[in-house]
Parts: sequence; C-alpha cells; structure tokens
Amino acid sequence: MGVKPEIFRMIIYLTFPVAMFRVSNQAEWFEDDVIQRKRELWPPEKLQELEEFKERLRKRKRREEKLLRDAQQNS
Repeated sequence: MGVKPEIFRMIIYLTFPVAMFRVSNQAEWFEDDVIQRKRELWPPEKLQELEEFKERLRKRKRREEKLLRDAQQNS
C-alpha cells in the first residue's frame, strides 16, 4: 500500500464520526419525531395522573415532616 490509500482511509476514519455527530445533533431534523413519540408514550391523561400522584407524594411528605417536627418538639 502507498501513502495515498492511507491518507484516504484516515480521512474516512475522521470524517465519519464527525458527520454522525453533526447529523445526530440537528434538533430541528428530529424535533417532530421526538414530540410525536413523547405524545405516544405520555398522553395527556397519563400526565394528569402523574401530576396527581406527585401531589399526593408532596402532601404525604409534608404531613410526615410535620409529624416528625411535632415529635421532636414533644421529646
């Protein structure tokens, strides 16, 4: 082999990863697909259920913290 094929191979080795990085980081190319997939995975009904669950957890945490503070004050 000569120097020219080696240079060509090195260009390919360096260009391919850079090109893939460039393509994968073009958000506007994939934005519609990502939004559609997100809506499929998390429809509005599930999001509402998730928010209600989070609120129940917050209330439980506040209640437990209050009980803990009261217990520490009474001790």
